[in-house]
Amino acid sequence: MTTMVAVDLGAQSGRVAVGRFDGERLEVDETHRFANVPVHDGDRLRWDISDLYRNVLAGLSATHEHAGPVDSVAVDSWGVDFGLLDEANQLLESPVHYRDARRAKAFDRALERVPARELYERTGIQLLPINSIFELAAMAAESDPALDAARTLLLIPDLIHHWLAGPLVTERTNASTTQFLDAGSGEWATDLLVRLDVPAGFLPEIVEPGTAVGQLVPEVAAETGLGAVPVIAVGTHDTASAVAAVPFGVEGSAFISIGTWSLVGVELAAPVIDDRTFDANLTNEIGVAGTYRLLRNVTGLWLISECRNAWARAGVEYTFEELHELAATALPLRSLIEPNDPVFTEPGDMPQRVRAFCSETGQPEPEEPGAVIRCILESLALKHWETMDVLGRATGVVPPEVHVVGGGARNELLCRWTADATGLRVSCGPEEATVVGNLLVQAIALGEVSSIADAREVVRRSFSPTVFEPGDSAAWQEARERFTQFSAAARAGSPEGARA
Repeated sequence: MTTMVAVDLGAQSGRVAVGRFDGERLEVDETHRFANVPVHDGDRLRWDISDLYRNVLAGLSATHEHAGPVDSVAVDSWGVDFGLLDEANQLLESPVHYRDARRAKAFDRALERVPARELYERTGIQLLPINSIFELAAMAAESDPALDAARTLLLIPDLIHHWLAGPLVTERTNASTTQFLDAGSGEWATDLLVRLDVPAGFLPEIVEPGTAVGQLVPEVAAETGLGAVPVIAVGTHDTASAVAAVPFGVEGSAFISIGTWSLVGVELAAPVIDDRTFDANLTNEIGVAGTYRLLRNVTGLWLISECRNAWARAGVEYTFEELHELAATALPLRSLIEPNDPVFTEPGDMPQRVRAFCSETGQPEPEEPGAVIRCILESLALKHWETMDVLGRATGVVPPEVHVVGGGARNELLCRWTADATGLRVSCGPEEATVVGNLLVQAIALGEVSSIADAREVVRRSFSPTVFEPGDSAAWQEARERFTQFSAAARAGSPEGARA
């Protein structure tokens, strides 16, 4: 029995889980879950990285108490965000949150220095204000003193690995989300940063997914009780780990990793960087085992969380289950939104923004919570359809079916409506795909699994999917036509739409 620990840091919550692999099947038990709540620091929105690390240590300690000795540990997280270390390898300040307004304000100014088409052709990464390059450009434009003092830049999982085991390296899958990794050479595109007045000397060595980067340092080994076990850089971008756990059954199938974001894409052997993918603003993120994910970011279940927060501030607490029950009984396909419209980008009163969008587009305003949630979920399903249509036109291959993984795989309404909207069979699971992928790449690194193909066979043996077949096509066809109008208008008014 091989026992491994996966630390998965999501944009809204984190979890620590233990995986036990007997050579045939993988069993996963969660040992610690915690919230990830950003904090305001003056006019900056930041991650509470100290609290996240405390919870990582607490989770490792809980795992030792629950499972005893383990064979390895690995961390994955969301992409793009980073910490800067000084010459003594001390963190200069808590990492800035990708939803901080400064990054978006730097977007247009940065593209004046490095034109959008050139930036895309060099990196293959979709042009979004959240990308790391725009945070660095904003810091340079403001002469941020942290930039001058920085000696090392580490993405979030690399920073946690540094604290756990000491390495100063960046794993490749997450490095690709920065938009300053050259898609051709696979090395840092330092010249792009120089043109933005960003010093490029702080970029660390890049390592491949599945690399052992050290052992738990003595103080962590003692505090957690785990001893000096190996720390492995898996696919440290959470989407890379999630897609590593997708048990593709039909070649060319699409995947949707649903959480805070919906990542809608296909897995390829090489990046696709051409007029079609540029015009569609598709991204080529690096995956595990030499793969690429051609995908698009869709604002995901964060919209539901923001609605819950707004209602809680008004004094009414809803569980996700209660909201889904209310949504199930609301009128179908009555009102729709474009989830990627800029109005839904920042935290705030999301129910009011939904109503305002519907009013401004001549639709009935969803007043009751159930109507608001149904509007959001049906709109997400339609955005999934639209993105798969774009992927099909960009690659020349229409996905034959869809695999949904992540927390959204247990959202029956969203999965069912995604099948209806796309007209495709939707296979859901595993729910904790990021943790599963993290654990299986550890198993590959430890020599317990031979390849990513074999790892996906382990997934098939270990987890049973839930399958949804498409339903009423006529009603959803009319909804697709309405949605297309909103989507085109939203793109025209967004930074994404203005990039070319």
